Amino acid sequence: MSMLVTKLDHIWITLTLRLARPPATATPKVQLSTLPPEPVIPSKKPFKVELLGGKRYSWCTCGYSKKQPFCDGAHKLKAQGLSPLRFVPETDSTAWLCGCKYTNNPPYCDGTHKQDFIISATLHKETES
Repeated sequence: MSMLVTKLDHIWITLTLRLARPPATATPKVQLSTLPPEPVIPSKKPFKVELLGGKRYSWCTCGYSKKQPFCDGAHKLKAQGLSPLRFVPETDSTAWLCGCKYTNNPPYCDGTHKQDFIISATLHKETES
C-alpha cells in the first residue's frame, strides 16, 4: 500500500508542477535593452554658471531639459534610462558646464564639443506639443 501512495504522490506532484507553469507560447516576447538612450545635443558650447559651494545641483545628462544645463525632469518621459548627475561644489565658483552632453569629465566641459562628431551633429530644438 505504501508503494501505491508513493506513486500517486509522485504523479500528483508532477501534474501540479506541470500545470503551475504557463506554456511557453503564453510568455510574451519582450526585447530588453541594457544600453541607455543617447543624449541629444542642446548646445555646442558650454554653459557659464555661478555655483554656490555646498549647494546640490542636478546637471542634465539627456539634453532634453528646458533649463539647461540643469535638469527639469524631461528625461522621465523623453530619455528613460538617463538620470541627472547630482553634484555639490565645495566652494562658490564660476564653472563651465558641458552643453553637448558628451564630456569625459561630467558635468564640466572638457572641450569635446570641438570634435567633428559634435560639430557635424544636428542641434536639438524643442518642438511645441
